[in-house]
Amino acid sequence: MHLKALSVCMKKITIYIVLFLTYAHCAFAQKDVQAKAILGQLSSKYRSYKVVKTNFTFILDNPHAGDKVIQNGNLIANTKNGKFKVTLFNPGSKTDVEQEIISDGKTQWTYLKGDKEVQVNSAGKADDELNPARLFTLYEHGYKYLYTGDQRVNGKLCQVIDLSPENTDKTFFKIRLMVDKARKQLYSALLFDKGGNRYTYTLNTFTPNVSVPESTFAFNAKAHPGVEVVDLR
Repeated sequence: MHLKALSVCMKKITIYIVLFLTYAHCAFAQKDVQAKAILGQLSSKYRSYKVVKTNFTFILDNPHAGDKVIQNGNLIANTKNGKFKVTLFNPGSKTDVEQEIISDGKTQWTYLKGDKEVQVNSAGKADDELNPARLFTLYEHGYKYLYTGDQRVNGKLCQVIDLSPENTDKTFFKIRLMVDKARKQLYSALLFDKGGNRYTYTLNTFTPNVSVPESTFAFNAKAHPGVEVVDLR
């Protein structure tokens, strides 16, 4: 090929590559902006209530090992000050408590009923990404996010958002949020960890502005005699 013709050809290829990269960047940027808008609506609606209560189904699944555990639980959260109580029941039960995670905004208690033990941490220092109380606002700190389209799940049209941690040392490498498009509420969250485990939270109910006593957000040692306190602070 003549050098002049080759030069023209290379210029065309370069222009095509630049155009492609520019288009790809704009497409991903647009999706990121859309994801941010969806997540912003989600957290804004969540914070518009004082206290919310939800009943959820939790599934721990490891397809490679063939392990699958299904549990029921509930969450009570004060959206204004970060206080919450998560109760997880033993598999097959809706009343037999397996563990509770309670936070008053300063201290966090993890009560393990079977071990007769309560672990005490400073709130926010525990690695609690598995905590459903954080899922409504998780994206706000330390995560990149991408809108991947809409998907119909159990009759609900959901907007699918994939989160990936900026810190690659985290146990979870991806979190997939399904947001009910009509209600602008979180429907489910699927967490992927590096060990091949998948953790799914599906919110079965969402009740805003419930009335609960302030004592809900603190561990009552007197109500749990014989429980060992393990202070990890």
